[in-house]
Amino acid sequence: MTTKSVLERATTNTELDGVAADIGLMIIRVAFGGLMAVHGAQKLFGWFYGYGLEATAAGFDGMGYNPGKVFGTLAGLTELGGGLLLALGLLTPLASAIVLGTMINAINALWPMGLFGENTYEMPLLFGVVAAGFAFTGPGKFSLDHGRPWAQRGFAVGAAAIVLAVIAAVITLILKWVI
Repeated sequence: MTTKSVLERATTNTELDGVAADIGLMIIRVAFGGLMAVHGAQKLFGWFYGYGLEATAAGFDGMGYNPGKVFGTLAGLTELGGGLLLALGLLTPLASAIVLGTMINAINALWPMGLFGENTYEMPLLFGVVAAGFAFTGPGKFSLDHGRPWAQRGFAVGAAAIVLAVIAAVITLILKWVI
């Protein structure tokens, strides 16, 4: 048996092959967006074994994001809102920018701890990379964006989302340093 014949047998040609990438995007988007939303709910409400807003505010104060209540609320809302939008596949480039901008700030806060180990920027980096990927690919067919006039994807849209995320992150960092 040759390699070619094995590959030919493993290849399918069904109608579902045309949506396989969309199914994959949906699985990743729902899981990723859901986890991001959970992180926001932990910060804001203390759900899912989270600390809640008061402890989150104290943590943000300790990281130099003063007032901690404002920055902690902002982080929780962007994680919850951006995560839910991504999970639903709604306003995907904007949702990607929201999550990426938040993760840039998380990376900044955790940078001194390094990439690997406990309390490092490994997870925010991973979340930011996935969000950036969705800015370019879009949410796929199985989303609330699909077929809508506002649904956009591609290089220009992805690049614009990245630029928006960086601008929002830099504004937040400037506010952190001047307030």
